[in-house]
Amino acid sequence: MSPTELAKQAASARELAYAPYSKFKVGATVLGGDGNTYDGCNIENASYGMSMCAERVALYKAISDGQKSIHSIALSLPGSGSPCGACRQALHEFNPSMRVYLADERGLIHHETTLNMLLPHAFGPENLV
Repeated sequence: MSPTELAKQAASARELAYAPYSKFKVGATVLGGDGNTYDGCNIENASYGMSMCAERVALYKAISDGQKSIHSIALSLPGSGSPCGACRQALHEFNPSMRVYLADERGLIHHETTLNMLLPHAFGPENLV
């Protein structure tokens, strides 16, 4: 799947976000190593700490479906932004060098990077030895 298609799919996932408090809707699509995609959206909660980012929703859907190899992720959000620190750490577990595509709410990519660039000197499974 092309980065453009991945970003458009993330934009569609964004429409499903549950963001009654912040009104800040985010969509994410993870591309697994086998070519399957997994969508996620942010889900807020009145107890703010219980909210979940779109990136982790998509990642956890992939993992719960048996996918352990993550190729890339696309995000769709208003303006600009990138994954929060918690999402960067969660993604790192499954591919520190994955491609990260940041797109606007329509799915137009405005920045491409890698997870290694977003989270240099990360803590990972290799540090537990």
